[in-house]
Amino acid sequence: MRRNHLFRRITAVTLAAAMLSLAACSDKGGTTVTGSTENSASTAKTDDTVSSSDIQASADTSQTSSSSTSTSSADADTDINKTNGDGNDKGDTNVETVPVLRDGVRAKIGGFAGCAVTGAEADDPQVWDIITTHFEAVTLGNELKPDALFNYSVQKCPGTNQTELNGETITVPKLSYTRAEKILNKILKWNEEHPEKKIKVRGHVLVWHSQTPEWFFHVDYDKTKDYVTPEEMNKRLEWYIKAVLTHFTGEDSKYKDLFYGWDVVNEAVSDGTGSLRTDAENPNEKLSEDRHGSNSSWWHIYQSSEFIINAFKYANKYAPESLELYYNDYNECTALKKNGIIKLLKEIKEAEGAPGVGTRLSAMGMQGHYDISSPDFGSINGSIKQYAKITGKVQFTELDIKASSGYDGSAEKKAEEYEKLTDRYSSILFAITSANAMEGVEVSGITFWGTVDHYSWLQSRSNVGGGSTAGLPQCPLLFDENYQPKPCFYIFAE
Repeated sequence: MRRNHLFRRITAVTLAAAMLSLAACSDKGGTTVTGSTENSASTAKTDDTVSSSDIQASADTSQTSSSSTSTSSADADTDINKTNGDGNDKGDTNVETVPVLRDGVRAKIGGFAGCAVTGAEADDPQVWDIITTHFEAVTLGNELKPDALFNYSVQKCPGTNQTELNGETITVPKLSYTRAEKILNKILKWNEEHPEKKIKVRGHVLVWHSQTPEWFFHVDYDKTKDYVTPEEMNKRLEWYIKAVLTHFTGEDSKYKDLFYGWDVVNEAVSDGTGSLRTDAENPNEKLSEDRHGSNSSWWHIYQSSEFIINAFKYANKYAPESLELYYNDYNECTALKKNGIIKLLKEIKEAEGAPGVGTRLSAMGMQGHYDISSPDFGSINGSIKQYAKITGKVQFTELDIKASSGYDGSAEKKAEEYEKLTDRYSSILFAITSANAMEGVEVSGITFWGTVDHYSWLQSRSNVGGGSTAGLPQCPLLFDENYQPKPCFYIFAE
């Protein structure tokens, strides 16, 4: 069994090496790599997180586990580099050494390897070993989203405070940073003890139609009352961005050197129209719901892109110059939606200016929630280059692969699926590296949306951002349920 595994890995790596050598032959002024036409099939997506009950369960777990100390690998050799796929000890002379993912990605694209992590995952010592060994950046999966910072008080406002904004006293909801800080404090400790292997953090996300409580948009923060005016919402928007960025990246914050960038606006373009997401994306979803999946109360108030432009202006005003600011979206390779994203990116860039005056946009975040066959090489490769014409820098921010429709998790099917997954990731990496070889294109990082398969959000959601088919198992990531690297891991690591 091990020989078969190794043969598949060597074959995949050889294929990847051959493809990458082709990319290396293309200099920055070379001919554009072409592929098949854009795939117009859109993967239905409403958000990139778990269901309401799952979120609350995660929150409850986080609260429960916060009183206990998780096992840390800070003072020990990491398990992932002293075992092979069979779990044998390093003392066995036949055991191969697992390459380090972050080194492989850095060598291939010149950028970082990142992963998403939630509170439960950060508390898992085996996941923590994987993160600290193989990744140099993390994105907090839920803990920096608005509902988490409002302490998951999604049905009603958690209480209010008085604060000053631009010389005016305003009433604002209470914020809670404890869930995010629990993970960030662990990363800070790791960085202090391992200055040669520091981990940086991506903030995710300031403005999003989903996981922002409905009461935030209403008079007196009461969803039974009227919606506020755009003028009033601008104050709330600026306050929220100022509060979050100042707390985590301000000059007096202990976390100020931890963050490399922040998603300012997430998923503001409609799948169905290619225009901005409205308050009527899903006719079966009421705006009165506590937390939306598809419909946007931001749009309901503004009826325009004003809130998006203002979000980037406020972020530019309060973020340090070193903090990159991003727009982030899914289905980013489908022609209709991509054209809408491009239009929005241009609008944001046209409003650029000094802090306090204009916007700032550092890169486009291509989420990368793909399935086993689409989008194809040409769509991914071409999309990178089209976005780079506007932003220069592009990042893959939530990469994972939905399983084949016939995958059932059995040993036989798993072997087949792993081979498909290896081929799929090989094609994606080649699309990235060949685009990255072109003049004016920089893919500065690849973030996988998780580490080990059994924690993946695809296991529990259906038809969401490349989401799973309900009831079918998934194997979307580089490490399996036994915390071991899969054949696709070596595509990036070797």
